Amino acid sequence: MLNSPFPSWTPQMIQDEIDALKHKPGALLPILHAIQDRCGYVPREAVPLIAESLQLTRAEVHGVISFYHHFRTTPPGRHVVQICRAEACQARGSRALEMHARDTLGIDYHQTTADREITLEPVYCLGNCACGPSLRVDDRILARVTPERFDRLVDELTTQVLKVS
Repeated sequence: MLNSPFPSWTPQMIQDEIDALKHKPGALLPILHAIQDRCGYVPREAVPLIAESLQLTRAEVHGVISFYHHFRTTPPGRHVVQICRAEACQARGSRALEMHARDTLGIDYHQTTADREITLEPVYCLGNCACGPSLRVDDRILARVTPERFDRLVDELTTQVLKVS
């Protein structure tokens, strides 16, 4: 992936994350978070490694991954845009922003644009309730996002690629 913030994963990288945490009580969630933090997602090939190390079935590991919306099973785009769907942001217009974002990007939640630039995800509170609608782009939280501001943000994110390329 062009300019990915994540390294290419290896089975040894996955095993290192598992080995560092497998002895902790309730190790599955910390392991999944560590793998996603390091790789950007939880590769399907990690499931049998995790299951064997924790003496779980593959179905149990997969069940946890699929239950939590936070975990991805495919590589994200270069930027992850999360739109807050909590009640306070909804009261301040996040549903209209969601529709605009999906239309503008041509994707739905948990999908990535064809150019692999932007992954769109829901989030259920960014702690910025008084300033909604809010969104997070990578690690940056933005407040009072209008459809026009969203369009400028997308232009900024995609223009960065042109400058780097």
